[in-house]
Amino acid sequence: MIMDTLENKLGYTVFHKVIDAKAWVPQHRERIIIVGFREPVPFSFDDIEVPDPKTHPTLESILHPENGDEPPNEPYTVGNIARVSDKYSLTPKLWKYLLDYASKHKAKGNGFGCTLNTPDMVSRTISARYYKDGSEILISRGKGKTPRRLTPRECARLMGFDRDGLSPFEIPVSDTQAYKQFGNAVVSQVVAEVAKAMSPHILSILDRKDTKAASNG
Repeated sequence: MIMDTLENKLGYTVFHKVIDAKAWVPQHRERIIIVGFREPVPFSFDDIEVPDPKTHPTLESILHPENGDEPPNEPYTVGNIARVSDKYSLTPKLWKYLLDYASKHKAKGNGFGCTLNTPDMVSRTISARYYKDGSEILISRGKGKTPRRLTPRECARLMGFDRDGLSPFEIPVSDTQAYKQFGNAVVSQVVAEVAKAMSPHILSILDRKDTKAASNG
């Protein structure tokens, strides 16, 4: 329906492809990327520079190290070594509920339930519902401890923000709103690479229009 509208009603030349962001960030996140031009151009998704899948990052690259290697980031971390705040750790009661819920659906052959991750893994897709209990991506805290949710800062990094080594990405909203917004976002590096591949074609269209305008003038 969308493609038909863009091509046949609005006159765009349209290209589309499913791209998994895990080549850029430690998250399995497939999204349909649609590119449209008002004039025919030789655009190709093959021109996008995709990092080697063998070198994809793991969750360790976005997690708070909790060893003093990063400065404190209140309210997400506390103390001199920037330990993740206890408020992100699940209570034993909630952890038991999530385990029971996962077991019930597994018995029915469903894929619902919590996912426990370690720093060497790639997470599943984070959604805007993450604020409810964080069960889709839980971080192991070791044997005998309940897992924890990602902090909003870690969610920002998981979505490709706040990863350039410059000033931290500003998060001026509550945790609940931050989880919703990051869960609804697109991975910034994917969009940047698509825009980079589009750029020469946009410039060529503008050059043709400038040349035509000059000749008519």
